[in-house]
Amino acid sequence: MEAKKIVTGANPYMPLWEHVPDGEPRVFTYNGEKRIYLYGSHDTKKTDYCGPDYVVWSAPVDDPTNWTCHGVCYTASDGGDLYAPDVVQKGDTFYMYAAENRGSSIMLVTSKCPWGPFENPVKTELGFDPGILVDDDGRVYAFWGFCESHAGELNDDMATLKPETVRHHIMGHSKPFWIKEDDGHVDPVDGFFEASSPRKINGKYVLIYSKRYEYPKPSNGVFGSCNGFLSYKWCDTPLGDYRPGGDISFNGGEVITGPDGNGIMTYQWGNNHGSLMKVKDQWYVFYHRQTGCNEYSRQAMVEPVDIATGKDGKIYIGKITYENGEPVSSDVVEATSQGFYLDGLDAFATISAGYTCHMYDGLGKPMYQDNAEGTNKDRRVAHIMPVYEGDSSPVVDIQSGATIGFKYLNFGTEGASKAELTGDIPAGFKISIRIDSYDGKTVSVAEVSEDSKTVVFELGEKITGRHAVYFGFNTENAEDRAVFDCFRFE
Repeated sequence: MEAKKIVTGANPYMPLWEHVPDGEPRVFTYNGEKRIYLYGSHDTKKTDYCGPDYVVWSAPVDDPTNWTCHGVCYTASDGGDLYAPDVVQKGDTFYMYAAENRGSSIMLVTSKCPWGPFENPVKTELGFDPGILVDDDGRVYAFWGFCESHAGELNDDMATLKPETVRHHIMGHSKPFWIKEDDGHVDPVDGFFEASSPRKINGKYVLIYSKRYEYPKPSNGVFGSCNGFLSYKWCDTPLGDYRPGGDISFNGGEVITGPDGNGIMTYQWGNNHGSLMKVKDQWYVFYHRQTGCNEYSRQAMVEPVDIATGKDGKIYIGKITYENGEPVSSDVVEATSQGFYLDGLDAFATISAGYTCHMYDGLGKPMYQDNAEGTNKDRRVAHIMPVYEGDSSPVVDIQSGATIGFKYLNFGTEGASKAELTGDIPAGFKISIRIDSYDGKTVSVAEVSEDSKTVVFELGEKITGRHAVYFGFNTENAEDRAVFDCFRFE
């Protein structure tokens, strides 16, 4: 097949070789141009979290799939690791809250340009994972904390707090296994973990944060401790008592329904951090996911969300359920491969397997997770191999019974009649293409008779319109593993 264009800016929306987690998006207008800016910590150490510098990426609001790297905007003044930052604008100045010394020392640095360089570090009175809100009246509020949620109003210097405004334990926190005693502020149902990010939406104050579940959430395939969720609470005032909201996103991939009616996650969950931002007329949740088999090569992700306010004043965010036109509940939005491509990825372009949102082993168990609790340490299952150059990141360790899925692809009105997959496929594998669900209609099957780099499929019927697409892998050689690099339709 002739060379075709390569899909970029999907989900993850930065290049597949870039690893910027913890990003809290901002839309700034600079030199007359309105762009989305993403400042995050930077996973460059490969064997541990983050690294010693921040980079800035941005995209025009008219084309949020077209991201530009502005390079390094700040390097830690102590030479150590920088954790999650936040950046706000007040007047003509951009204020970055740089989390030096692994988030234990928050430095304020400034620039007149949204991509820096940010300079002149000043130590602030803030703590871990700072999130900043510049209100409509110009007053500025800060939120921070790890397993404790704190907040207060900043003075005009943007670095120190007004003592009379500081509130400790603005909401109850989770109780992970390493906290032995209940300090009286534990919320066992809706507990704060980290990643404070305040926003003002529909006149309400919304605090987005990472929740750590310490109890089962079977609908998402969660049956133990899990902090892969971004959640929110809301309030009528910036420093008031925040009320329950709900969960917005979950980085455990597509959740399918198991035979017992419970959910099964199809991606390895891990820590999560992000926020909400409106881009033109659409709200999005920005979050991150993991690649590899640990949390040290994370990628920036995005999904559209719905937002509504009920008659009682409650704000609903995520996937909203309505009754008689009124919002009554909300839940996490689905995890997709398409990101900002709301009509689906171009099925006739070359698509990296690294855009998968579904890697199901067929065994009904959670995916591999190399964490402190040792879940599934001895299981070799499919995962995305982290890369640091090039246009593709392959899915490796694909075993018999696995499905690798993508939501969604757009085949247009003329449709597709052929497909091509590239990778390293051992002889004896049989690969099927299914549409709409992992166990859905099979439209083609190819048998690999010898070790192959390319597999060509003839489709039994033309596929048109927008569909989820899944590749199923089967072999009688239980120890064999396949590598899936790219695919496209014709």
